[in-house]
Amino acid sequence: QVQLVESGGGLVQAGGSLRLSCAASGRTLSSYAMGWFRQGPGKEREFVAAFRRGGGSTNYADSVKGRFTISTDKLKNTVYLQMNNLNSEDTGVYYCAAALTFRLVLTVASAYDYWGQGTQVTVSS
Repeated sequence: QVQLVESGGGLVQAGGSLRLSCAASGRTLSSYAMGWFRQGPGKEREFVAAFRRGGGSTNYADSVKGRFTISTDKLKNTVYLQMNNLNSEDTGVYYCAAALTFRLVLTVASAYDYWGQGTQVTVSS
């Protein structure tokens, strides 16, 4: 019943920008929080950004703070991740995730109940 679909990934030059989208449907309409994670080659999935719907607060990994911005469009039930000044360390598969109930911590994958299929982001030299 819950569906998350990411889009917007692709190949971009270092220093460039991309905007990822996550279209949510089903029970995610009433989700507690939405998050973005990524997994680079040979690495574990890591936290990128999160948005708490109740208070509208955001949280970012130190590695992307100041470069990435998470935002939402309530009418479209879509979460975005604007990524600026990309570098090679940003390369990986980016996943959208939804937490349906209260979570004290949103920086770990276990906090989320549903995941999208992922979209590839590749930053070239």
